[in-house]
Amino acid sequence: MTIKLIAIGKTDNRDLQSLMDDYTKRLGFYIKFSIDIIPDLKNTKNLSEEQQKQKEGELILNRLSATDVLILLDENGKQQSSVAFSEYLQKHMNSGIKQLIFVIGGPYGFSQDVYNKANGKLSLSKMTFSHQMIRLFFIEQLYRGFTILRNEPYHHR
Repeated sequence: MTIKLIAIGKTDNRDLQSLMDDYTKRLGFYIKFSIDIIPDLKNTKNLSEEQQKQKEGELILNRLSATDVLILLDENGKQQSSVAFSEYLQKHMNSGIKQLIFVIGGPYGFSQDVYNKANGKLSLSKMTFSHQMIRLFFIEQLYRGFTILRNEPYHHR
């Protein structure tokens, strides 16, 4: 199985990018992981929130194949502990899927088409974080999940 994170817009903070690169490198010891950045939309001042979500949604859906399992990182998604998330990852790996895709939407969330295609929703917190910080938090939790599955000392129970 491979895991991909799709996100809208590049990370312009070098410190955050450096940390993301570090955790991405660490993840390489456990699983094939990649990040797919969809460039920010141009001329959004002329678009309504709904139009912006629709255009971003089309770009997200164009990056999927028919067999991908799509999980949205969404404020209204299910919250899990790190241990429960590691079990969630294990369940997906055991299911025989080829690619598990997690998506961080744009500033207004996801279009209805993306919600309709999704196989699930996860929330990392009830708090709101910047889209750039969520990337780091998610990649770190992914790494933590794999260290839990391997009983490595990174996560303290």
